[in-house]
Amino acid sequence: MDSRMNAWTWGLLILLGLIWGGSFFFARIAVQHVPPLTLVSLRLLLAALALHVYVAGRFDIYSILKARWREFLILGIINNVLPHALIFFGQTRLGAGLAAILNATTPIWTVLIANYLTSDEKLTSAKIAGCLVGLLGTIVLIGPGISTGSEAPLWALLFPVLAAVSYGFAGTYGKRFKGVPAPVTAAGQLTASSLIALPLSLLADRPWALTIPPLEVLLAILALALLSTAFAYILYFRVISTAGATNASLVTLLVPPSAILLGVLFLGERLSLSEFGGMGLIGFGLVILDGRAYRLLMKPA
Repeated sequence: MDSRMNAWTWGLLILLGLIWGGSFFFARIAVQHVPPLTLVSLRLLLAALALHVYVAGRFDIYSILKARWREFLILGIINNVLPHALIFFGQTRLGAGLAAILNATTPIWTVLIANYLTSDEKLTSAKIAGCLVGLLGTIVLIGPGISTGSEAPLWALLFPVLAAVSYGFAGTYGKRFKGVPAPVTAAGQLTASSLIALPLSLLADRPWALTIPPLEVLLAILALALLSTAFAYILYFRVISTAGATNASLVTLLVPPSAILLGVLFLGERLSLSEFGGMGLIGFGLVILDGRAYRLLMKPA
């Protein structure tokens, strides 16, 4: 497989970054009118249905789901239900851009978790340096929340970070699905997580008693589920198949700028200098973790 990045692949990657950045934008709109758990349930259920339509019974999906339903259930909890709920609760008080920046620490937590839970992904000096820089950026972002003068409470700042930690566990746990067709893994985890999120939202929010939200909120929910979840998974797997998982991971650097841009243009959000500084440190940490920039600099002329 040719894992080089050509113009077409870069285009797909940038599009994916815009779409996943859009998930924070759409969520920020929706959580103003829809309770977080109900929003999680709607996102997962609609996305699961869309992916089942896309797969259309191919890849022996139903046999795989039946045989591995427990594993899909665990993956659905740590990769969908828990992190989505944490992000949406956080976004009741946070803008799209700041939530996306905090959640961009996912690769840092993945590296730290994999070091303890796997035997083949141990920390190197470069990984340690990248983690330290990224964590410093996180501290810069969360620090003001400790003081009472911060606009965003500490819990709201911590929730997207905890979601990133959950994604880190999911990334490590997801290695056991190697060999399972990627669309099946996506549909399986979304199906399992829907079955968990739906009763939780029914018990907690009594959605039948809620006021029907405005049209723009309904459209944001559809975009969150169909565009930023179902279609994004398909696009992500396409990038992996053409450019490899390592190149696909570059999307982590593209999501926060996308969310910030959408928040500034349409929601009137603004980031402070310290928030830009925290984003820069996290981005630099991710570049160090990626390692390719360092190898390129060290490559003999």
